[in-house]
Amino acid sequence: MAYEQIKVSTEGHIATIELRRAPNNHVNVPMIGEIGEALEGFDRDKDIRAIVLCSDGKHFSAGADLVTRGPDGREIGAGRRHLYKEAIRLVRTGKPIVAAVQGAAVGAGLGLALVADFRVTCAEARFSANFTRLGFHPGFGLTATLPRLVGQSKAALLMYTGRRVPGDEAVAMGLADVLVPLADVRKAATELATEIAQSAPLAIVATRETLRRGLAEAFGAATEREFEEQDWLRKTADYKEGVKAMSERRLPNFIAD
Repeated sequence: MAYEQIKVSTEGHIATIELRRAPNNHVNVPMIGEIGEALEGFDRDKDIRAIVLCSDGKHFSAGADLVTRGPDGREIGAGRRHLYKEAIRLVRTGKPIVAAVQGAAVGAGLGLALVADFRVTCAEARFSANFTRLGFHPGFGLTATLPRLVGQSKAALLMYTGRRVPGDEAVAMGLADVLVPLADVRKAATELATEIAQSAPLAIVATRETLRRGLAEAFGAATEREFEEQDWLRKTADYKEGVKAMSERRLPNFIAD
């Protein structure tokens, strides 16, 4: 099918999904929906054994697209579709995903990177669950995926502080898996996907299902809770100040109101 937000290609047993909203690749409902369509299609394609998730532009994804949202927080033009409902589709698919992360993987962009099984990155990358710095509750299933990956304490540290973690530190703490020079990120991700694809495909899918058992359910429950908390926090003065401070590149002045 034709895509507007992503580009899809295949070579041998490897499929590549490239985000095409350069330079920042902000996450929105159409993009996540298209990624879901592509992954579900690859599940039906016996020739595809592993997927590379990458992006065109400076950043893997600098977070959710806040510009196109109405006062209720929903994307303008998205109709009844919600970002998190589309995101659940990604964790329900069956084939291994390797994310190539350069630049920023921030907020919902970090959530998207954590949907993958592995992350190949570089020292220049920045990983951040920056929601609380915006006066907001973490989302995109990060309250389920991040503790599963780095442990409860480190996940809490990243969420409470909103700090930006460089690629080398991300690998050291288990947030990413492979560190290479910036110019080699996508190549190394493809090489890892190729190595995975050399194993028996049915056995890989079965093993992955066992290892990730319960993840889709946990992700769904987490996004329900995240949405409820985000819904009321979006109406607070602190959220308005957090978004304003971000746009003005300064520290926010929160007032707990």
